Amino acid sequence: MDLSDFHFLRPWFLLGAALAIALWAAGRAQRGAIGRDSGIAPQLLPYLTLHTAGSRGPRPLDLMALLLALGSVAAAGPAWQRDEPDFLDNVAPLVVAVDLSRTMDATDVPPSRLEAAKQTVRDLAARRAGAKTGLIAYAGSSHLVLPPTDDHDLLDLFAQALSTDLIDRDGRDAAGAIDLAAQVLAAERAGGTLLLMTDGAPAPDKVRERAQAARDLQILILAVGKGGAPGGVDVPALRELARAAGAPLGSLTASPDDLDWIALHAQQHFESVQDAAAGSPHWKDAGYWLCWPLALLALLALRRGWRVAWQACLVAGVFAFSAPHEANAGGLADAFFTPDQQGRLAFDRGDFGAAADHFQDPYWKGRAAYAAGDYPAALTAFSQQTSPEAYFYIGNTQVRLHRYDAALSAYDRALALKPGWEPAVVNRGIVTRLLAAMSQEQQGDQGEPPDRTVADKTAQAGQLAKVQTPQAASEDIWLRNLSLSPARFLRGKFAAQDAGGPP
Repeated sequence: MDLSDFHFLRPWFLLGAALAIALWAAGRAQRGAIGRDSGIAPQLLPYLTLHTAGSRGPRPLDLMALLLALGSVAAAGPAWQRDEPDFLDNVAPLVVAVDLSRTMDATDVPPSRLEAAKQTVRDLAARRAGAKTGLIAYAGSSHLVLPPTDDHDLLDLFAQALSTDLIDRDGRDAAGAIDLAAQVLAAERAGGTLLLMTDGAPAPDKVRERAQAARDLQILILAVGKGGAPGGVDVPALRELARAAGAPLGSLTASPDDLDWIALHAQQHFESVQDAAAGSPHWKDAGYWLCWPLALLALLALRRGWRVAWQACLVAGVFAFSAPHEANAGGLADAFFTPDQQGRLAFDRGDFGAAADHFQDPYWKGRAAYAAGDYPAALTAFSQQTSPEAYFYIGNTQVRLHRYDAALSAYDRALALKPGWEPAVVNRGIVTRLLAAMSQEQQGDQGEPPDRTVADKTAQAGQLAKVQTPQAASEDIWLRNLSLSPARFLRGKFAAQDAGGPP
């Protein structure tokens, strides 16, 4: 709990607390004055005073003053957390730029600097589930591997393909990575962050120029490797790079602290930029938590001989019936919520399996099944719809099922209904290039795989055709080619871009 932003939404209600203190002090003074004005010697007064039932201990005045003071604090609205919808909690756009220089193969960080960086990218995508994360690779030149996406499996696929031999040019084009990230994040909500994962630093002049030109872009630098040893990272150079970019500098520790550091900086920067654009932020009023102690104090007023009991009952009743109650799924939920409403509640709290069971709407049933990883069920649900969104997710599902031609057909149908739709255009381009890279790998093999599975070009209902082919020399070679195809694709793409050809 971060109380650094603690404040009161309606501070003028705190005057009630001051009034309660003043009334309590006045009442105490008046009660003392009665004893002094009685003419009885102070030494005898305690023995001559009659105490009725309920008169010992706290007096009604004490309890009512405490109720008034605590109620004033509750009405003042103590707050320290922003009031934002749950789906905005983790939407800060982030682009990770991974240095592919040869020095990233060093093993001072096991198993190697590059592998440790790739693992951090995968863990970060899983940690930021629902937020968009993009990927850039750079050495002597900078290249976009994947635009920001919330599909962490797709990001993991391309992150695994990164290696130090993908880019022929030597060097560290950090300035180009900053420029490329600014262009990519321009299509996202303002307040994006670029994370540079590197073990070295270029000349800071160009970096300073590009960083100053990238408006609303936050830059983070995470040093990968150990400093102070022969062959270790150049810590002074990285510090100079951080000063030039105006960026916080961290060191990779391969612990959850790395993810916390990145996510916290990204979210804080995103919120600050969004708040500046939207005006004053909204805060959660935590005053209702004081309803329970107020109700308990009101119950204490139910004492024999106290003339304020009816007031306590009234206060307790108001707070008891106004206290919020959490809705729980079950028989009672069935009486008050439709299946789709129960499904949406489960979907919002991340229980996608239960959401898929509740949903009756085919689109949302498919979305829940897709998020739960039940791709056959998702395909069945999406196939009942003919909207561009449904065809888009049919394409995504077919990709997960490795039916790439069927995925292309689904993306084409989505674009026919919604021409120029960027998500469908981007995903279709990725699948097209992936198929081309896989075709090049298979043409380079000396043998054919056994019982090769060929996607039906018609893509009707995602059916597959089995083609009997001669026995391959090694099934492992074919499987390895499939796993290496993203690397082949990236290598060809980067070479074409460096040569000035089309991406």
